[in-house]
Amino acid sequence: MKQDKAVLMENLEGQGICIIIPTYNNSKTLKGVIEDVLQYSENVIVINDGSTDETSQILSGFDQIEIVSFGMNLGKGYALRKGFEYAIAKGYKYAITIDADGQHFADDILLFVEKLKKHPEAVIIGARNMEKEGIPGKSSFGNKFSNFWFWVETDIKLPDTQSGFRLYPLDSIKSKKWMTKKFEFEIEVLVRLAWSKVEITHVPVKVYYAPKEIRVSHFRPFVDFTRISILNTVLVVIALLYIKPRDFTRAAFSKSIKQHFREQVSDSEHTNINLALSVSLGIFMGIAPIWGYQMVTAVFLAYLLKLNKVIAVVSANISIPPMIPVILFLSVKSGELLTGIHTGLSFDSEISFETIKSLIIVYLVGSVAFALAMSVLAGVLAFILLTSFRKIGNSR
Repeated sequence: MKQDKAVLMENLEGQGICIIIPTYNNSKTLKGVIEDVLQYSENVIVINDGSTDETSQILSGFDQIEIVSFGMNLGKGYALRKGFEYAIAKGYKYAITIDADGQHFADDILLFVEKLKKHPEAVIIGARNMEKEGIPGKSSFGNKFSNFWFWVETDIKLPDTQSGFRLYPLDSIKSKKWMTKKFEFEIEVLVRLAWSKVEITHVPVKVYYAPKEIRVSHFRPFVDFTRISILNTVLVVIALLYIKPRDFTRAAFSKSIKQHFREQVSDSEHTNINLALSVSLGIFMGIAPIWGYQMVTAVFLAYLLKLNKVIAVVSANISIPPMIPVILFLSVKSGELLTGIHTGLSFDSEISFETIKSLIIVYLVGSVAFALAMSVLAGVLAFILLTSFRKIGNSR
């Protein structure tokens, strides 16, 4: 075991890994945490986030660590960000963060080193067993709450998104500008790295929660939970309106039409009704008067309605440039029928968005009506064709 430990420690040094310990008024546990960590690495960076207790005296007793200090408390997120900047400037490739409250065990650092061999580009989270006896109920609930919203925002399921015991690949950190500075930073960094296609994985680690009378926590239930909730609201909106449509569109157009047809129609588990409704949605969005947002809205609505997103996007492509003048003309003509306003527009006219501006009311009324009529017609035809096609396919 000692030999294995020595080899792993060599890997820790050789791979350019440092240990970052952010601390704020953790004088009761800080010395022990540093001493334990130094058994595994001398590349230790302590971020003193404006502590007002005996932290400075404790740190002065360690000659082999590097210290970054702030004159006032600026928040755990800010401390981590500055720790990453310091580590990058020193040439480190990875940073393992460990809290100074004593809940983590330094020997678990070796688990990160082992995991890193198979996942060299990943963020690795030290996942605690939050169902263990002695874990505060509010901590277990908060972790489940955080895990759920992380899944909504990224489609990734993790057992512990609140653990401060993590390994970060610093190349993925240095190019980003971060929004948050407090506890919620540890959520932001995970979500945004996941959006950048950085792998997020985990290793199981031990956890110790000190008795309530000596436990130190700087988490303010109302204030910090509110900040986290606001951040999650922002992240969910960004995920639904931009990230998920972006990822879906990239995937949709990375395959050939034949591949999409086979996967989304021939081999699809969606019912004929679901696929026909997906066609209807796509056609409606392709004609609807929200130019520039048609694809994004189609994907968003297909996601909410649990329709086939690929079929909806392909159908929305009815608004390709050669078809735009035809769609505009037929929309205006539909509007003339419904409003009784004669515009004098003919197909020989120069039809563009500039032309339509002067006919805006007629166009808006007509485009919605035309989109609705065409979506119903396309959906009915799609259902008939799908029913016939799939019957033939199943009979072979």
